Amino acid sequence: MHAAPRAMWVQAQTIWPGLALCGVMALAAGFLSEHYGGPQLLYALLLGMALNFLSSHEGLAPGIGFASKTLLRVGVALLGARITVDQIAQLGWQTGLIVAFGVVSTIACGLLLARLLRRPTDEGWISGVSVAICGASAALAISAALPQTRENERHTLLTVMGVTLLSTIAMVLYPLVLSLLDITGVPAGIFLGATIHDVAQVVAAGTMLGPEARDSATIVKLFRVAMLAPVVVAISIIASRGAKAAGSGRPPIVPGFLVGFIALVALGSLGFTTPAFTQAATDASRALLVVAIAGAAMRTRLQDLALVGWRPVVMLLGETVFLALLVLAALLWL
Repeated sequence: MHAAPRAMWVQAQTIWPGLALCGVMALAAGFLSEHYGGPQLLYALLLGMALNFLSSHEGLAPGIGFASKTLLRVGVALLGARITVDQIAQLGWQTGLIVAFGVVSTIACGLLLARLLRRPTDEGWISGVSVAICGASAALAISAALPQTRENERHTLLTVMGVTLLSTIAMVLYPLVLSLLDITGVPAGIFLGATIHDVAQVVAAGTMLGPEARDSATIVKLFRVAMLAPVVVAISIIASRGAKAAGSGRPPIVPGFLVGFIALVALGSLGFTTPAFTQAATDASRALLVVAIAGAAMRTRLQDLALVGWRPVVMLLGETVFLALLVLAALLWL
């Protein structure tokens, strides 16, 4: 056997046990979600933390690390398969302006809250972008672009847990509030797509208010997901400069997973992908992110999350309320 294939075979044997364990937890999370309700990502996170003691096993550690890092990046890259330029163009300039302003303002709100609550700037980036763009996926993407520290890993997991719970609450609460305010159809869809964190929950909330609300909510949400690319680039540049000033290793300005994300958006926009490919990539992205969350959770103890304190929870709540009020005010004004 040649040297390169042999090295790959050895690496595969090394990571397989831990990777298989993360896969089993992802399947268990899917079973729990399907039969008992609740977000699959949240179940994967809780199962991972419950089995934290296994992460110290030398035979499992390489695979768990591979799942929490490499598979995470691949899963984020595959998110680009469901976005095209035509979808974004359908929004119109007013809707696009509302969504873009909401994203930028919410990220700024996260940074401001981090400063006011005396938390690291990286935590402001992670929580602000997760609320502003696409919940758990955005938190994972930003965490991958920032310096890989133990503190960032803890805060990312807490953000994933918090933003998933808030998105579930919003899925139920926001349609009721919109009905009370007599906001229906396309405006309701714009609000749902611009404020709820998770794509699946946006679709579910929009379905409660009818086909028009569902379709417009989905398009608006995909526009928010598309904004992940420029936001990650901007934050990577800032993080790279900060690392250079501190004399530490510089993270790449354009992470590899972001190149894949943009490439898939371009391929879909030019018509080089099929609906079957898009669906397969979307399903694979979701599955890989669940496996990655299970792996990352296994590397974190519940006691470590407790060390983060109450301030990150206040940040997530504040950012979520800020975004909802901002978008609602913009819709009522326009």
